[in-house]
Amino acid sequence: MTSWYEGPLAAFDTETTGVDVETDRIVSAAVVVQDAPGTRPRICRWLVNPGVPVPEAATEVHGLTEEHLQHNGRWPAPVMYEIAEQLAEHAAMGRPLVVMNAPFDLTLLDRELRRHRASSLDRWFESVPLRVLDPRVLDKHLDRYRKGRRTLTDLCAHYGVELQDAHDAAADALAALEVVRAVGRRFATRLERLSPAELHTLQTDWHAAQARGLQAWFARSGSEEIVSTDWPLRPELPAAA
Repeated sequence: MTSWYEGPLAAFDTETTGVDVETDRIVSAAVVVQDAPGTRPRICRWLVNPGVPVPEAATEVHGLTEEHLQHNGRWPAPVMYEIAEQLAEHAAMGRPLVVMNAPFDLTLLDRELRRHRASSLDRWFESVPLRVLDPRVLDKHLDRYRKGRRTLTDLCAHYGVELQDAHDAAADALAALEVVRAVGRRFATRLERLSPAELHTLQTDWHAAQARGLQAWFARSGSEEIVSTDWPLRPELPAAA
């Protein structure tokens, strides 16, 4: 029987106006599907006019200027619908969804759906649950004592995955997908008997433990930064927040 990491996978990634999931916006997104290792991936891309200024710092990361997005991007409302629809379709077909640092991209998508569609990401998965594989969480749990950072670029270098055009949503999504396959192979004895559904549940606990560890490190360093333990989606903030 084919292990999940050798089977069909989908991957999702975004580029944004910044790093605050509550206030920043999606400017581009991609969903990548690969039926088996080595097969040609199918890619769906979206370019979005966020309707707000695009900071120069964000443009320096992904190369998308405010002028380019105004002239070539689509309005957010239909795009967010299409993305959520695609993710739901892949879930219905049993494809696990790879999302690097899932609480960022999925929470941002949720906030965009609330902002532009009066909806939420959870509503799309009431009948068919979303099964997420987060390469950052998997790698940090399975190889927890390795020194160094765990960005997508770092993980690609560690697992021998080629990353071209970093900070392009499609390129990052495909690279994250390949990293998950590589993690699966390297830790096959620990992962092959686990289903994506079981891994989804386990990652919830693993991420929470990782977040608590990071929070403790911040506290020792004198930082007041708060680390969320929620995965793969952060809850909506109270209206008064």
